[in-house]
Amino acid sequence: MILYLHGFRSSPHSFKARHMAERLQALGRADEYYCPQLPASPAEAIRLALDYAEQFPPEQLTVIGSSLGGFYATWLAEHLGCRAVLLNPAVKPPRDLESYVGVTTHYHSDEPFEFKHAYIDELRALAVDKITRPERYFLIAATGDEVLDWREMVAHYPGARQTVIQGSDHGITEFADHADSVLAFCGISPDPLNALQDGGEALS
Repeated sequence: MILYLHGFRSSPHSFKARHMAERLQALGRADEYYCPQLPASPAEAIRLALDYAEQFPPEQLTVIGSSLGGFYATWLAEHLGCRAVLLNPAVKPPRDLESYVGVTTHYHSDEPFEFKHAYIDELRALAVDKITRPERYFLIAATGDEVLDWREMVAHYPGARQTVIQGSDHGITEFADHADSVLAFCGISPDPLNALQDGGEALS
């Protein structure tokens, strides 16, 4: 099962989220993918994700998180013991999102929402200072990320599987080139002939 968590101001309509949905649809495994619209409150976002994730054994679950979703995915991986794929993850969102306190808009709908100052404290409560069991993490970081520092990402996930893309951008424009590696890490064969026989790979 894959739980995809989008980034700040993003949605299930992001390019990466839609590509993953389409890829799993093509493999006949659309029912193994879930990407909810996350609320602005970090505490509520984690509660929503946790309520869903706890339905599955940790060894059958991978959380994919983009940007702020990567921050959430890290907390979930530590809390539940599941795998996590981090796509240009936010490492220090209490610092990075301080300037966004107030009313802002969603990228894909221009719908306004309020990011309250209290949410900064909610983010601090979810911080993971140091990951455990790095083998359950897969980091994809782009040196051309114009929003977050890829070097902080690499340093935050020592010992994890890491792909550092030279150039690119925060949205990882060429994500389609890496999607099958992500699926394989999730325990899903990117080969349609094998996909229906692949029940997922357990953590060692």
